This record gives sequence, C-alpha cells and structure tokens, in this order.
Amino acid sequence: MEVEVGKIVNTHGIKGEVKVQSHSDFTDIRFQPGEVLEVEHKGRRLNLTVTSHRLHKGLHMLKFEGYDNINDIEHLKGHMLYQERDHEEIELGEHEYYYSDIIGCTVFVEDEPIGRVVEIFETGANDVWIVKGDKEHLIPYIEEVVKQIDIEGHRIDITPMEGLLSE
Repeated sequence: MEVEVGKIVNTHGIKGEVKVQSHSDFTDIRFQPGEVLEVEHKGRRLNLTVTSHRLHKGLHMLKFEGYDNINDIEHLKGHMLYQERDHEEIELGEHEYYYSDIIGCTVFVEDEPIGRVVEIFETGANDVWIVKGDKEHLIPYIEEVVKQIDIEGHRIDITPMEGLLSE
C-alpha cells in the first residue's frame, strides 16, 4: 500500500530542484538519495529516484535522477509524491503513527467532536495537527494534550491546554 509523502509545491532554481511540502514524518528516510518516489502525471505513474535532499525554509528541496533542468520538472508542480507505506527501515515506536493514519480522524474533547485532522506539519519540537470543524484548530501532538488515539475507530481524544481552543 502506498502513502502520500509530500507535495511538489514549486521548482527551485534552474537545475531541476523542487520544493516539497512533507506529508510524512519519516523524511530522514523517505527523501534520502537513492529512495524512489512515485508521482502520477497524465494517468501514468512515474518513478523518481532522489539524488539530493536538503532542508530550506521549512521545505524539503529534492532533486531527481534524470531531471537536471527546470523545464524537465516544472510540469510536476502541484503533484503529490507517494511511496510504499511499509518501508523496511521504518519501525514505529510506541505512540508513533503514520500521518496517513492520523489524517481523517475525528478529534474529540470530552466526547464532543471538534473536527477532523486535515493536515500535519512539523515544528521541530513536535508535530502540529490542523483540525477543521466549525473552526480551525492547531493541536500540538504532545502527551499533555493528546490522551488517546484509536486508529481503527478514527478517533482521537484530547484534553486541551488553557487557551488552545479559544478564539
């Protein structure tokens, strides 16, 4: 099974490098040189082999084998990148989840739903979940806030810190 690991948001420079917004919490493994990512373009699946990876202003800068010019890669802007979910080097520890398991879960506060997780971004200290319901909430994935995760039931129970859900 494949999971979405990122989105090509733009090109960078003229030598075929792209800016990728990560949708994966294992970028240190998934985006390393030699890794193969897939992109769907015009109904075809293309394999892209990573030749370089670096971080720049919160985005992942990737270069792919055979794409050495901006004109070679520009048509892939806005496309999603995929990779096999069960990567041999990724072992989930306790309280670790694939982003694809968390996105779509309904978040509850005292049995009241406040919305669904629609996106996850990394801050360096912890992940932050964007939860959309009647309002949009930014929920830090920290032990003090996230109390229970039921992947099969698509349910997350939280106890918000003071001010977390206020206007």
